[in-house]
Amino acid sequence: MGDNPIRPPAAREGADEAARIEIAGLAKRYLTPKGETFTAIRDVTLTIEPGQFCSIVGPTGCGKSTTLAQVSGLERPSAGSVKVGGHIVDGITNGVSYMFQADALFPWKSVLSNVMMGPILVGTPKREATELARDWLRRVGLAGFEDRYPHQLSGGMRKRVAMAAALINNPRILLMDEPFGALDVQTKAIMQNELLQLWEELRPSVLFITHDLDEAVALSDRVVIMTSSPGSVKDVFDIDLPRPRGNVQQIRHEERFLELQEQIWESLKDEVTRAYARTAGAA
Repeated sequence: MGDNPIRPPAAREGADEAARIEIAGLAKRYLTPKGETFTAIRDVTLTIEPGQFCSIVGPTGCGKSTTLAQVSGLERPSAGSVKVGGHIVDGITNGVSYMFQADALFPWKSVLSNVMMGPILVGTPKREATELARDWLRRVGLAGFEDRYPHQLSGGMRKRVAMAAALINNPRILLMDEPFGALDVQTKAIMQNELLQLWEELRPSVLFITHDLDEAVALSDRVVIMTSSPGSVKDVFDIDLPRPRGNVQQIRHEERFLELQEQIWESLKDEVTRAYARTAGAA
């Protein structure tokens, strides 16, 4: 990995404050096609500390992605608030990068051009943006693929491009919505290791959505369990596995990992069962 310049203490403190996410009493309601009100989430209260890696897990339809959308500013809450760096989120938040499950790459642009987009949009001169994009492609193992197009890459390679594009502007906050959900097991493990390496280097605050409990425990400092719909915070577990965590596959065999996984599953399984019963009954 490349070296980042060491920031003075005052600069680090200011950046730390800017990376705190405070969610208070958050609710989001939608109108259904029948004109009825559907509550996706209610009374979600959660704080993600600066530089913390926090995963949210819960049954399908519990509002995990909805919560992420409120933090990003892509949607506005029906009630409650989200603060980033002490400021209410009332639109797209600066310094926040979003990595989706689906490839969010421009298919008509080369790999290099896709990764350059972030710096260009914040006013970086083209030559500097090009050099920065080349460096990030090297960091994610794609040196030599700069002139390829997304359709010419494997799924794992496209995820690496997306990760480089999400991190190139050194975001203070990284929002990830099941970014590795569609990958095969082997590629997923590689991407998890690469994500941890890059996160250790940059230390953005991360809010990570996943259905994979093992993934959540292996990557995170905290794991948040959401209830079945409407979603709210049921439990929060601190993950005390030591860092750095070099290999997620090895971590999953450690005794402490297995203990944490079992504790969290005890909380999660009731919500999964309720969600399944509700959908099965509706069918």
